[in-house]
Amino acid sequence: MSDITFRHFEWRDIPAITAIYRPYVTDTVITFEYDPPSEATMAGRFGAMVELGHPIIIAERGGEVVGYAYASYYRTRVAYRFTCENSIYLRQDMVGQGLGGQLLDRLIDDSRAFGFKQMIAVITAERANSVRLHEKAGFVHVGTQDNTGFKFDRWIGVTYMQKAL
Repeated sequence: MSDITFRHFEWRDIPAITAIYRPYVTDTVITFEYDPPSEATMAGRFGAMVELGHPIIIAERGGEVVGYAYASYYRTRVAYRFTCENSIYLRQDMVGQGLGGQLLDRLIDDSRAFGFKQMIAVITAERANSVRLHEKAGFVHVGTQDNTGFKFDRWIGVTYMQKAL
């Protein structure tokens, strides 16, 4: 994976980010969204993080965006201002090659530099690979909620993991 480069988000990344996210919405329970967001919607979401200065990392291979990660407020109330939730999304052909761990490591560093003190991972309960990824990065299991989301005609639980930064 030495041909991967990492950089911070730029506005030109919105089409690629939107395309990477789409199959997670339409084909998986990794997100509980039902309808894939438009580029305009994604620009609004990322714009809010940019305005706050929150970390957004882009992974590129050969000049193409192949993955991204970001950390933003876990909750918007002021008492949560030092706690972030992370998200990592990879282009489908990049899954299982170690890129998720590389993005997470960089995201942890950038989140610490931003001033976040705690990072929360909210993982759909059947995503054992995501749990292992976070365990390798030092996250600990802090709770599970059964039957939290309903997608694809079934109930899905959520696992919560946390890491002190």
